[in-house]
Amino acid sequence: MNPTRRTALRSLTAALAPAIVRSAQKATAFGLIGDRYHNSDYIRTGLNRAITQDLGVSIDFTDETRALNEETLHGYKMLIVLRDGMIWPEGYPDETTNAAWVNTGKPELVSDPPVPPSKPKPAFWMKPHQGKAVRKFVEDGGVALFMHNTTHVGLTDPDFRHVLGAAYAGHPPIRTYKAKVTNPNHPVTRGIRDFIVTDEQHYMEYDKDRKLIFLETVNENGLTYRNLGATAPGGWSYDYGKGRVCYLSPGHLLRVLWNPEYIKMQHNAVRWLLRQAS
Repeated sequence: MNPTRRTALRSLTAALAPAIVRSAQKATAFGLIGDRYHNSDYIRTGLNRAITQDLGVSIDFTDETRALNEETLHGYKMLIVLRDGMIWPEGYPDETTNAAWVNTGKPELVSDPPVPPSKPKPAFWMKPHQGKAVRKFVEDGGVALFMHNTTHVGLTDPDFRHVLGAAYAGHPPIRTYKAKVTNPNHPVTRGIRDFIVTDEQHYMEYDKDRKLIFLETVNENGLTYRNLGATAPGGWSYDYGKGRVCYLSPGHLLRVLWNPEYIKMQHNAVRWLLRQAS
């Protein structure tokens, strides 16, 4: 007896159901990562080792900014963001952020037929509903780990800035600085020694109580940035509604994310956010 089309479709649906269920299962954390200046792969590689492999905390990564919304966040325990607040809908003005092109000596860029000329400009990607979604997520008991250049997103939306507690003020070219623990009794810094990295030293307008800062970044050669000095906030945390927030500044390079002391700090931060015993 030959199966009818309806019977065959029903059998196919039943066979696919377990895969659909599995794909619908969410990880512990939702990670929004990567931008023009910060390749998604090094971030995914770095955090998969420090957080997923070491702690068993699974992460669903994406670099699609539109995915950050209330519907997406529902069901996750943690939000992780390591990216800036810009997208480039009309393309880039040059290829200087492409490492392969730079490393091969910036050869002349040839295209036949030619690429139509354009005047690309960056645009802020965060919409008001996205900032409100992040705020609601944390207020309702979710937790957020913000890293490195995420302070740039703080420039673009008041709700997001209120959760993060800061907005980007800039950074000098990559240089060496010390990550200095200012509160060794904090759960995130417990057992952590000062460490030195070559990284982007990010500066920001910090909005919260300075007593909440547990880490500073210090250029020990006295090099400053604009009129902001040689020292910047490097890490802070606080309860926010029913949830928790933690920000960590280092993170422009994979070598930075994998600094042994910084890995321990990431471990402490995730455990503190998730209210796990250290």
